[in-house]
Amino acid sequence: MSTSAVEPGTRLSSRFRLEDRVSESEGATFWKAIDEILARPVGVLTFAPEFPRVHEVVTAARAASRLTDPRLTQVFDAAEDDGRSYVVSEWVTGDTLADLLSGGPLDPERAAGLVAEAAEALTHAHEAGLYHLCLRPEHLVWTTGNTVKVLGVAVDAALSGLTTDQPALDDAEGLGRLLYAGLTGHWPGDEEEGGLPAAPMNDGHFCTPRQVTAGVPSYLDTVTVRACLPESRRGQGALASPAELAESLSGVARPMPIPIPYDSSPPSVVTTASRSEGPDTGQQGPATMQRPQVVHSTMPPRGGPSVLGRVLMTVVVLLVIVAVGVGAWTIGRSLGSPGTREADPSPSSKASASARVQAVKPEKATGFDPLGDKEEKAELAALTIDGKPSTFWKTDNYNNAELGNLKDGVGLLLDLGKSRQISDVVATLADASGAEVELKVGDSPDLSSLKTVAREENASGKVTFKPDQAASGRYVLIWFTRLPADAGKFHGTIYEVVVHSPGSA
Repeated sequence: MSTSAVEPGTRLSSRFRLEDRVSESEGATFWKAIDEILARPVGVLTFAPEFPRVHEVVTAARAASRLTDPRLTQVFDAAEDDGRSYVVSEWVTGDTLADLLSGGPLDPERAAGLVAEAAEALTHAHEAGLYHLCLRPEHLVWTTGNTVKVLGVAVDAALSGLTTDQPALDDAEGLGRLLYAGLTGHWPGDEEEGGLPAAPMNDGHFCTPRQVTAGVPSYLDTVTVRACLPESRRGQGALASPAELAESLSGVARPMPIPIPYDSSPPSVVTTASRSEGPDTGQQGPATMQRPQVVHSTMPPRGGPSVLGRVLMTVVVLLVIVAVGVGAWTIGRSLGSPGTREADPSPSSKASASARVQAVKPEKATGFDPLGDKEEKAELAALTIDGKPSTFWKTDNYNNAELGNLKDGVGLLLDLGKSRQISDVVATLADASGAEVELKVGDSPDLSSLKTVAREENASGKVTFKPDQAASGRYVLIWFTRLPADAGKFHGTIYEVVVHSPGSA
């Protein structure tokens, strides 16, 4: 197909209708097109007759089509034929990293979260033998669906004819440069990139993120230096692969939208608003309908009141005056008497007040893996009790929901310091469904000594574990027996845990 024959309206494979030419470079043209069978937008690459690497691009696209991580651009079709070569891929909408940085550097945790997602996605690609090799700000997208997407794995390198003897190191450096850009709003290169100015220099070396932007945490500065600033490492080892960089960022908060609860009750005419449950937000709660009060009146008889009526009315008024006077005298005597005082609260109300449920701060949290290597991301466990809903602990990654058929469970163990009665335990899990979780309580940290007191199937989001019967103990275990799927892998995640107790056991 000659360049002149490829115009808007052209159909490829009797299915993909080209609509808008998005970009063109060195004989390769990227189009927005419509998949007429599935009625959805797609991206299509076409090639001029003189383009020299059609075979390499189509081969790379076919290999990329087998990748399953949703954070990588999906390839739907790739064909190589005389005059009919093309690549069809997912149409991605959202903001590139360059777009996100138009107003200045990102919040450090957000920048790290975006790059952590990209590093995990590229780790999946590397496991399949595919690499990126040309990571730039336009390749990292925060989509309109609030997800991270890495564009161009394998395909863009083939388009540019890039090869390397150290693909893992090159992609780790590329991720490091994206992190540097997110933290500083500058690109660590000799020239500007994607509208980002080149990073400032100091003695012939790029300044570290902390030297460019105030407030960058030291650990993120270190990760960036180890990934892409060899002159500033000072003996620290390089992060030599996306997997190593992903592991170094495994504890950062991921840039996921926070679920917002909506009132599901139908709209109604508001007459009187009842107080809604939960914290005060300054808004009225669900409306309740109030029936209008009906006042019945009786018309007086014609001719006006009779003499007997006037007499009766006078008597009634006198009786009312006497009653009011007696009542006032009685109340005044009661208030003035030194021997009377307000009655003490009843014993039952005292007991109710003393049994009021309160949050208990655990003394310690531990990643608990008694059926495996004894620990499960122990360094992240304390993040579940730090009071910050953006930090989290998660299990290792497993090959299937049944923990890779390696063990019956894994979890997070909380030490309350002493034995306490447990009213309930509120755990904030990931939004991914499919987890099966048990709550175990006991006075010994041994798995055999911990008793299951509650369980939840298909658990996700904020889950309240309430024991069926009275439960007490020093140790509280949140125990995953089945893991949810997340980006092609299986792991359990806990953002925050709050233990409620009516008092010591």
